[in-house]
Amino acid sequence: MNKIDLNGRHAIVTGGAKGIGLAIVTRALESGAKVTIWDIDSARMDSELGGLSSDQVRGDVVDVTDPDAITAGLERAVAAYGDVDIFVNNAGVVGTIAKIWEQPVENWERMLKLNLTSAFLCCRAVTPHMIANGYGRIVNMASNAAKMGTPGNSPYAAAKAGVVSLTKTLAKETAQTGVIVNAVAPGGANTELFDVLSDDYRTQIESGMALGRLVEPDEVAAVTAWAMSEDCSFTTGAVFDISGGRADY
Repeated sequence: MNKIDLNGRHAIVTGGAKGIGLAIVTRALESGAKVTIWDIDSARMDSELGGLSSDQVRGDVVDVTDPDAITAGLERAVAAYGDVDIFVNNAGVVGTIAKIWEQPVENWERMLKLNLTSAFLCCRAVTPHMIANGYGRIVNMASNAAKMGTPGNSPYAAAKAGVVSLTKTLAKETAQTGVIVNAVAPGGANTELFDVLSDDYRTQIESGMALGRLVEPDEVAAVTAWAMSEDCSFTTGAVFDISGGRADY
């Protein structure tokens, strides 16, 4: 494993109690960062915190769709570990699998709220804090679905496309402030999200990737780790593809 230097940095990772988020938390700790996990699953978060064997990590129940909860969570994080240097918008869900004309309107609205509005709200809260400190790294978890589309999952794909545009816009707005903003776009990941989806859908996703398998959370975390670091100093507004060859741009 390549060593990324995050010593002395404080990172917040949303949705950090499982899957890709937990892998990013683990990688950040291994790289020397102090980490605050934001998640709404308190039981799962407490369980995972017990297994991390580190006094440099804390958990906080924060609803990332609630602006007031985000503000309060940010204040608690700063009080506990100091200024926030890194923010990873990872929280999100997949939702109902159905063709566009069969999609419930409620699912469309839920996917936008949980996958896109949440990222906007968190960026809106943490960016002024980072600008005031003259340093920050924001990493938004997008998806290969944002670039290629995913039949049967239009609300998720559209929300993640919004995350890409949000990333590029914020990167331009913060370009000369010391705050770097990038996105990571995984293909289908081997996480618990796929456990509730059909075998046909999983096969559809796997077969779309040239490497012929789902990406592992640790592989996504490895890409994210560099984007979280001081070494990522002249790349902003980028979307790092990790889709096993599915995307051709």
